[in-house]
Amino acid sequence: MLTSQRKQLILDTLERDGQVIAKTLSMAFDVSEDTIRRDLRELAAEGQLQRVHGGALPASPASPAAADFAGREQIESASKAAIGRAAAALIGRGQIAFIDGGTTAVQLARHLPRDLRATIVTHSPSIAVELAEHTELEVIMIGGRLFRHSMVNVGAAAIEALSHIRADFYFMGVTGVHPQAGLSTGDMEEAYVKRALVEHAAETVVLASAEKLNAASAYRIADVSAASTIVVERNTPEALTAPFEALGITILRA
Repeated sequence: MLTSQRKQLILDTLERDGQVIAKTLSMAFDVSEDTIRRDLRELAAEGQLQRVHGGALPASPASPAAADFAGREQIESASKAAIGRAAAALIGRGQIAFIDGGTTAVQLARHLPRDLRATIVTHSPSIAVELAEHTELEVIMIGGRLFRHSMVNVGAAAIEALSHIRADFYFMGVTGVHPQAGLSTGDMEEAYVKRALVEHAAETVVLASAEKLNAASAYRIADVSAASTIVVERNTPEALTAPFEALGITILRA
């Protein structure tokens, strides 16, 4: 069997089963585990999967994640707006909410009622700008080094500032949500800030379009059980959401 054929079969298996195990593949193809690990490394370098201990998982979609912030705002804007609208409805009068960065979080901010009296804490300049004219909202901006890809502030200063706040909700953006691999993102510093936000919120609500479910990125934020709710598009297949519901996580269809 040619290497290219074997790699395609690996990708086919990954699409069908949602994961691949190196030992199982080596037996199926009658090659060494070293050969399979090399195949997985090369496929990971091409962005076609995410390597994990003992095998691989589907990778978060490369093209939307690779685009800059302005470019990502134009991708699937209707579904992002629906997710943002459903998430915004969870924030009640007098509550404190962390809102993450990212294009779906911007949609959440845009759908907050103008008469809502609450406190929004964010490390995203984009979110703060969206809320500038919401005069009933108290907006707290967390500073740090600007990570332009997601338009969020990261670093030790951001984590230190967050440690002094306790929120009712944290609305998290991710690039991967997987029952075993957990919640993940593509930047290490951003993952540290997200982890701090989880620790200082009573509930974490994950904003996830369908392609992020059962996918993984390089930097783990937390176990998937850190999420109390995952907000998804209305037409997301039940096969994708069932593993999370089995773990006791609420699935909110937007």
